[in-house]
Amino acid sequence: MTSNFNASTEALYQTIQRLPIVSPHGHCDPQWFAQNKAFKNPAELLVVPDHYVFRMLYSQGISLLNLGIGSGKKDADPREVFRTFAAHWYLFLGTPSRTWINYVLHETLQITLELSARTADAIYDQISEKIAQDDHLPRALFERFNIETLATTDAALDELDHHAAIKNSGWTGRIIPTFRPDGVLDPLDPRFVQNLQELEEMTGYDLGDYSGYLDAVRSRRAYFIKMGATATDHAIEVIHTEWLEHPDVLYQSIKLGDGTLEDARRFYGHMLIEMAQMSVDDGLTMQIHGGSRRNTNTKILIDSGRDMGADIPISVDWVHGLEALLNRVGHIASLTIVLFTLDETTYTRELAPMAGHWPCLRIGPPWWFHDSANGIARYLNQVVETAGYYNLAGFNDDTRAFMSIPARHDLWRRGVALHLAEQVEKGLFGRDHAEDLAQLLATDLARTVYRLGK
Repeated sequence: MTSNFNASTEALYQTIQRLPIVSPHGHCDPQWFAQNKAFKNPAELLVVPDHYVFRMLYSQGISLLNLGIGSGKKDADPREVFRTFAAHWYLFLGTPSRTWINYVLHETLQITLELSARTADAIYDQISEKIAQDDHLPRALFERFNIETLATTDAALDELDHHAAIKNSGWTGRIIPTFRPDGVLDPLDPRFVQNLQELEEMTGYDLGDYSGYLDAVRSRRAYFIKMGATATDHAIEVIHTEWLEHPDVLYQSIKLGDGTLEDARRFYGHMLIEMAQMSVDDGLTMQIHGGSRRNTNTKILIDSGRDMGADIPISVDWVHGLEALLNRVGHIASLTIVLFTLDETTYTRELAPMAGHWPCLRIGPPWWFHDSANGIARYLNQVVETAGYYNLAGFNDDTRAFMSIPARHDLWRRGVALHLAEQVEKGLFGRDHAEDLAQLLATDLARTVYRLGK
């Protein structure tokens, strides 16, 4: 990892290397585990689902449509897609993606060849042979990866049929949904009005007034909980919360699609507080991912659809943005809100002091652009002195790339061991405390924060 990964660091790493993987937030497809079919091909396994990979290729002029990616995709030969990826493998030098994929190839798939244009076909064939075997089916890999819990992220209107199929299959792997209600909370969602109509049909509640709307949302939360959910997830570009004394007035305008951009901002800010209050009642951990400007590439949005790697970090004001929410429910210790940021400047200035005060707040791990060896080091060095370790949320991989889950957790555990060994070397605490904290950061915090148990 680095020259600082010495004997003391290695010894700490060994205490947590083989602990179970707790993955409380991510975007894997539950259909994989419901149907337990072989992954289609190496391109679908390593390239197509991983926006870390295809955004890098796109940055060098490679068309997403030619990679078979997006809603407007062309029929793409998966072998050609993999060849393109392998020929441009050098682009990933210095990135965590290269670390993760090397881990997948060499540790998970036991492939000894080094990826390159010359070896692309041979590696493609070896991967194809591996994933056709029973011991490389999704459920077998889940068990081999020693995954204790894997949470997916699911829209509020999702019927959760795949989760039901998993529960009814008799398989004991723990795959749970996460309630992602932005499509029925955020008026800026392009399908918002249609989503409300579907919510009404799905729940049977009359959405003609605001109270019926809240009842419908509560009913979906209850169904998700019945299916195993322990958390909600919310994405917001500019952090804003606001308590509206008469939300029905704004709701009536917005549900008809007549509201302004300011109306939409205010309504979603109010609904985040409503979601926090519902979490007080039903116990779901609330996650807020802030500071990502979504879909900044208009051409990609038109040609390939949403969430195609064009989301870019922006600055965030957490203090003012969450003021209304925290002053309403932030003092309630039974409430847990996990904050994720792409704006690292807020770690020391805002998030650590906030989590070090408000009982409900926990700081999520480095996210997206900062989920790297250096990002992990920066995160721990900036938040711990003010927030401590127990106001963090452990680790989650936040990935659509199932094969990369062990690699991502391994990178985190190495970063934790390096950080803790440095703290011991500085004399801040002893080896016994370091070992306890290593397990806390590897598994125990995630279990506690997301109410997952063991």
